[in-house]
Formats: sequence, C-alpha cells, structure tokens
Amino acid sequence: MPRQVDHASRRRLIAEAVCRLADERGLEGVTLRDVAARAQVSMGAVQRCFRTKEEMLVFALGHIGERISERVRARLVRSPAQSAGTALGHAATEISLLREEHRAEARVWLAFLAQAAVSKPLARTLTANYATLQETFTRLIAEAGEGHGADCAMPLDPQREARTLLALADGLTAHVLIGHLTPHEAHDVLHAHLAALWEST
Repeated sequence: MPRQVDHASRRRLIAEAVCRLADERGLEGVTLRDVAARAQVSMGAVQRCFRTKEEMLVFALGHIGERISERVRARLVRSPAQSAGTALGHAATEISLLREEHRAEARVWLAFLAQAAVSKPLARTLTANYATLQETFTRLIAEAGEGHGADCAMPLDPQREARTLLALADGLTAHVLIGHLTPHEAHDVLHAHLAALWEST
C-alpha cells in the first residue's frame, strides 16, 4: 500500500526551507532545486505541492505572516488588569520584529515586502495581512482612547493612527536591519510614539 503523504505538513516544511534560503540569499536566490535540497525532499515533491515558484513564495509569505500573527494574538490575551493601550504596545513591539530572536524573520519579511512591489500575488497576500493587523490596532486604539479627548478639538482617529503605527513598525524594522538604529533606539521611538498618542488625547 503506498505511503500516505501529509501534504499540509510538507507544504509547511517547504515554506520553512524557502524562508531559510531567503534569509541567507534574498528571494532572488531561492530556486526550486535549492528549496528541495534544503527541505530534504525531491524536486517532484516540491512541484506536486506547488505548481509554480510564485505559488510557493505566496504560500511561504502566508506561512511567515501567520507565525507573526499567532504571536500577536498571544500578546493580546489580556488579563483584567491589562489595558488596551498596554496590549497595543505589546502587539506593535511584536510586529516590528526588533528582538534578536526575530532578526532572521525580519530579513525574510522585508525581502518579501520588496518583492511584492513587482508581484501582484505577493502584494495581495501582504495587503490582506496588513488589513487584519490594521483592524486589530484600530479596535485597540479606539478602546484605549475611550474616555480621552472627549473635549479635544482634534479627536483621535483610530484608523489613521493604526495605519501610522503599522507604517512606523515596518520602518523601524528596516532601520534596525541596515544598522541605522539599534534595537534599543527603535524601541524608544516606538514607545515614545505610543506615549505621545495618549498624551495628545
């Protein structure tokens, strides 16, 4: 009887191989042959899981995005004592990928981000990911802003602030990776922005 193959597990295995190669060489250095070798499967196995290289890259991007989203969701499991503002700070720190243990993930994420500028399928995947994060951030900002700024001439716009925070997180990731900012400096920028957000309301 032929051995049953867990295709979902194999696709995840291949996605991990794509991410490791992208970390080492950038996406331009990712070939089907090298992915197969890194995942320790045959070329045929890779081609049975993915019809094209682009399909494989889209899946790998979704895989790394889900990994980051899982960590964000874990940070949003709040105790009664944790405010929405604190939860937002934890989530923003998580997606900015500033910690040393997430540095490889940050390199891979930015490699996909650059490639998405010329790949509509990758851009669609990233857009969906950002939309989900923006919705989460908008909700937390609105909740944290309740009771603040009721008499303010410029009331808080949660959606605009969520967009700003997402853009800031990506920018800080890039600045740390190229050495313009240290992780500590980037954390300071992020948390100063969040503090100013609440002070302005």
